[in-house]
Amino acid sequence: MTTVQEQGEKRYDQNDHTLKFVNRKDEITGDYDPNILRAEMSCKHAVDPNSLTAWCRSLLDRGQYKFHCPAVKADGQACGQEWPYHEVRKLAVLTREEQLHFEETVAVLAAAEYCEYKSCPGCETFVERSDLSNLSVHCTICTAEKGSVYEFCWQCLKPWKGSGPRSDRCDNEGCTNLELDTLRSCPLINLLDTVVKNCPSIRACPTCGKLLEHNQTGCKNIICSRCQIEFCFACLELTELCQARKPESWFDLCAKGIAPRQTSIPTWNRHSSL
Repeated sequence: MTTVQEQGEKRYDQNDHTLKFVNRKDEITGDYDPNILRAEMSCKHAVDPNSLTAWCRSLLDRGQYKFHCPAVKADGQACGQEWPYHEVRKLAVLTREEQLHFEETVAVLAAAEYCEYKSCPGCETFVERSDLSNLSVHCTICTAEKGSVYEFCWQCLKPWKGSGPRSDRCDNEGCTNLELDTLRSCPLINLLDTVVKNCPSIRACPTCGKLLEHNQTGCKNIICSRCQIEFCFACLELTELCQARKPESWFDLCAKGIAPRQTSIPTWNRHSSL
């Protein structure tokens, strides 16, 4: 028996022998129709091309260019395995327009993720910041043109004022770290599926410093969208260490309790992590 395909709805070519078809529910939406075969991803979870496309598009819209399986395993944890783009491109059955959108967005997000470039306020040429812990940045072009050392603030983009190096701010009026302001002022939340209460709603990843929110589903641990390291949203320790201190505390309080609001942002040496 076959089902009627709605206009614009995607279906797998069941004659495509490069795909493995299974008669299981869609692990993204939970939908099940015994008359519809779904493709099995490399992580062994079954997906429908429509839900796969929608899920990956939602990740791109949130600034994430790596695609991870959202299926929930038997232990209640998210699968989290990364799907290579070539697999997503094939199994999502992307149109030409969708493929161009995906690839262009992935390229832009990846470039922004791994490149520390900003326009120098003096000469407007792009300058790379080599030391991520120092806001005082040296511009070689302005230094050569002016005949004296020229440095600007990476944070407020004004000529550097005050002593350095510094990681918090320069002495220019109004120079402030918006991410730190966010960490200081974000509201407190309860993690709905856990006993964790009055936890800051935004955390800086303890490994790379990216600001993250908990999606309010599942356990208290999350996987950073940038460095892919899993940590506890409550105590801010890596999941492995948090669980070693108090085993099986996925939905319970941590041994160290809830970490207070963060007052600094960790610096990630991404070059050594690539």
